[in-house]
Amino acid sequence: MKLLLVEDEPKLASFIQKGFQNEGYELDVAFDGQMGLSLFRQNSYDLIVLDVNLPYINGFALCQLIRADNARVPVLMLTALDSLEDKTQGFEAGADDYLVKPFKFQELLLRARALTKRNATEASVKRTLRMADLELNLESKTVTRAGQRIDLTAKEYALLEHLLLHRGKIVSRVDITEKVWELDFDTNTNVIDVYISHLRRKLDKGHEPKLIHTVVGMGYVMREE
Repeated sequence: MKLLLVEDEPKLASFIQKGFQNEGYELDVAFDGQMGLSLFRQNSYDLIVLDVNLPYINGFALCQLIRADNARVPVLMLTALDSLEDKTQGFEAGADDYLVKPFKFQELLLRARALTKRNATEASVKRTLRMADLELNLESKTVTRAGQRIDLTAKEYALLEHLLLHRGKIVSRVDITEKVWELDFDTNTNVIDVYISHLRRKLDKGHEPKLIHTVVGMGYVMREE
């Protein structure tokens, strides 16, 4: 497990770092919000522990920036601010847990273990997207239907992943343009229709139920019918 601690008190940061290292964790330390944001964007972490009163970027704002980039990584607020308003602001900023200083390291460790365990479980569940007998593995980037592997181009895969992540919901051409193609993609072309046709041929032809459907004037939807 790799953790990021953003704490501007050197003695406390050193105490926390040694405690986690003794438990077998790897831990990076940032002493201000700007440094914390930089480390977060350069590395992959299993948990982020944030103070609130930080130089340059405070913990609430930093949590919001982290959430804008990554909705999954657990964030634990560790701060002396103990009012209900402070806690509310922390959770609204995207924190998963809130621990008030002073604290016992054992409690911090237990909360960290709970958050990282929950996150690992959720990640393992979400690594495969399924609909009927169609499966898309987010780690290996492979697609199968009825157990048979289906070869897709990178763009076909990206389009299918986007549709599956929003299965049951109508996805507009504009949304596909913004999320799958570049923002300056010409929406007046029929490229999206062509790629939808490719997916239908590869995924639906010869299979039941059909999964990719057109909603005239609105977009596309993946559903079983």
